[in-house]
Amino acid sequence: MDVREFDFTLPPELIAQEPPAVRGSSRLLHLDRGSGARTHTTIDRLATFLDAGDVVVVNNTQVFPARLLGRRQPSGGAVECLLVNCLSSEDGGSREMWKALMHPGQKLSPGAHVVFEREGVGTLRGEVLERHFHGRRTIQLSTDNGRTVRDVVDAIGHVPLPPYIRRDDRADDRDRYQTVFARQRGSIAAPTAGLHFTPQILESLAERGVQTVEITLHVGYGTFQPVRVERVEEHRLEPEHYEISEAAAAAVEAARSQSKRVVAVGTTTTRTLEAVARVNAGRVTAGSGATDLFIYPGFEFQVVSGLLTNFHLPASSLIMLVAAFAGRDAVMAAYADAIGQRYRFYSYGDAMLIT
Repeated sequence: MDVREFDFTLPPELIAQEPPAVRGSSRLLHLDRGSGARTHTTIDRLATFLDAGDVVVVNNTQVFPARLLGRRQPSGGAVECLLVNCLSSEDGGSREMWKALMHPGQKLSPGAHVVFEREGVGTLRGEVLERHFHGRRTIQLSTDNGRTVRDVVDAIGHVPLPPYIRRDDRADDRDRYQTVFARQRGSIAAPTAGLHFTPQILESLAERGVQTVEITLHVGYGTFQPVRVERVEEHRLEPEHYEISEAAAAAVEAARSQSKRVVAVGTTTTRTLEAVARVNAGRVTAGSGATDLFIYPGFEFQVVSGLLTNFHLPASSLIMLVAAFAGRDAVMAAYADAIGQRYRFYSYGDAMLIT
């Protein structure tokens, strides 16, 4: 399957640079995957498309300020570092080894020293240990005064807004680029379909008789890494950590046993549920682990029967997952409709519900 089959032209002005003025006010395109019919509405009407007994599954991961801005030593040249995942922690957390994406890559060879600091707030010192492909590095971070690396990262780090949001992060992004159910720290990107939810929307689901349950998948580089191959089947995702509680697994299986819908909020939730089912004879069970499951057309879904998702980048692994769920032609037609209706795209954009 050719990656170009999932390409489309998006007017740049439709790439949302800001969150909606009010959380929970985004537009919603409903796609009926049986008939292909489309309905235009708003996210606060989500409950009207669901039935009592359905289960909505959200990702409760929490984004941490993983983007560090600093300088090389001794040259003083600017350095940017996106922390991807922690490999080890020593000395009570005052020294940690991380996989990271760093820029400028060509100047950051093993042995290079960098410093990230905000005067009066905190300082991190780093040494590049290994160089990998596509700007990736292994870096060791340490603090000067015994504070934990985590505390200093939280104090001086920046919200890792995606590169298509062409502005610097602001203080309010620490709230708006976070779901209202974010509890488990560990993501470098938000599970963006969850950004639409408000306490009022969750309450409307409950009043409808729809149960909301939480699972965790920490969004890493695997979710948004570019597709650099020409054939879809050759793309690979990097593993991401997940956790499913006993209560969440029981709720999902109870809904399935009663022929109710399991509606995944976002592609991360979808991949987690389907990955667990694939190794547990089709059942969602409690536990933790890592998944590199890549879903593209031809995939047989065992758990998810509804999907709430944002509008994704052309030729990305995310739009391929959506196409696997609803059919490529129906999804591409829905995207064309959304463009014609001037929907907002990507992380801070509008939403699509597929049932």
